[in-house]
Amino acid sequence: MAGSARAREEIRRFLDIGAVQVAELDLDGAEAVLRPRPGSPPLTHGEVFALVRWGGRPVGTLLGRVPEGADAKAVLVERARAECAPAVAEEPGQPPFTSVVVATRERAGQLARALDSLLAQDHPRFEIVVVDNAPVTGGTRELVERKYAERVRYVCEPVPGLASAHNAGLGAVRGEVVAFTDDDVVADPRWLTELTAPFAADAGLGCSTGLILPARLTTPAQVLLERHGGFAKGFTPRTYDPAHPPGDEPLFPFTAGRFGSGANMAFRTAVLREVGGFDPATGAGTAARGGDDLYGFVRVLAQGHRLRYTPYALVWHHHRETWRDLETQAYGYGAGLTAYLTAVLVNRPSLLPAFLARLPRGLARARALTAVRVTEGADGGGTPGDHDVRTHPWPRRLSRLQRRGMVYGPVGYLKARRALRATARRAR
Repeated sequence: MAGSARAREEIRRFLDIGAVQVAELDLDGAEAVLRPRPGSPPLTHGEVFALVRWGGRPVGTLLGRVPEGADAKAVLVERARAECAPAVAEEPGQPPFTSVVVATRERAGQLARALDSLLAQDHPRFEIVVVDNAPVTGGTRELVERKYAERVRYVCEPVPGLASAHNAGLGAVRGEVVAFTDDDVVADPRWLTELTAPFAADAGLGCSTGLILPARLTTPAQVLLERHGGFAKGFTPRTYDPAHPPGDEPLFPFTAGRFGSGANMAFRTAVLREVGGFDPATGAGTAARGGDDLYGFVRVLAQGHRLRYTPYALVWHHHRETWRDLETQAYGYGAGLTAYLTAVLVNRPSLLPAFLARLPRGLARARALTAVRVTEGADGGGTPGDHDVRTHPWPRRLSRLQRRGMVYGPVGYLKARRALRATARRAR
């Protein structure tokens, strides 16, 4: 009875979460500019989650409540000028020729929105490759051929799984750098330039990641996920160097989730090919449920290459919309975490001693990552915007699913490997 009462209370708190408006506020120049996210209605009173820019570059976010009848711009500008410092002064150098890979499966509407934003990039020289993963209809091919003609290349990968799709894209690209994003994002016009310019400045750089913010916060699920930390990793550029492990990251490099996410990452093409690409037994669409991006980060760092996080490379992500979506996502996060660690150790056994040395702290971090957190208040407590922290509310149901996923992850990885071997035998 107590368990069912807790579950009802969690659902009640979840349903009480209200929508939050999403906006952009640019402080450059004498006159600040406040505008809603493209596709959103004009701003009104209530809660507003605002990305703050200086000179067009993202420098922070804030959550402000605009009283009824008040000027939203005046309310938010005062907060932003007090809380958000200008961007770092240096400008990105000339980015190298880059290939952008977008893996997709039966989501032509979302894909079109993503491709439109990618074709509007200010990068001087790039190509786009769409990988149609295990399609059941011809919708994606028809969209690419009808609407995008010679501007986008189409590749079909019949083996299901995000890592397999990414590997197919990696095999097809021509760029010195290969960037990956998802079909449910909208890329900022300077995303690709900011993400790839660091490769020209640092010959030892193997990977870069960028900032991911919510495109909408209209449903309780979207707001709860962003309160939990979302996908963003803050607004401070940072370079991770395996030759000089960071003192504040005792689990380095195995806490790959701290570095970024697969919706916003780029690799030096030769480096990613050198490490064998992504493990096809990881990632969404396989029994492993996820972890392909984290696997790529660790493999590149383990080869001695640096990884750069830059908040100036921004994509807007369309978070999942329902409680059921969050349940699937929580379980998948847990499974993907331990599946990728299993994959790293299977493919790079020499890392086992370092992994075992970090295991006790890793278990403590896993407990903290999945801990149940309840905050009093009608709205469930917490606010979006504290990026890459885990202090916001996290319901018991989602915590339990995440931990179950972590237990399942190694099993899922091994199942995925067996499935791939069976597919290869049938293909012979």
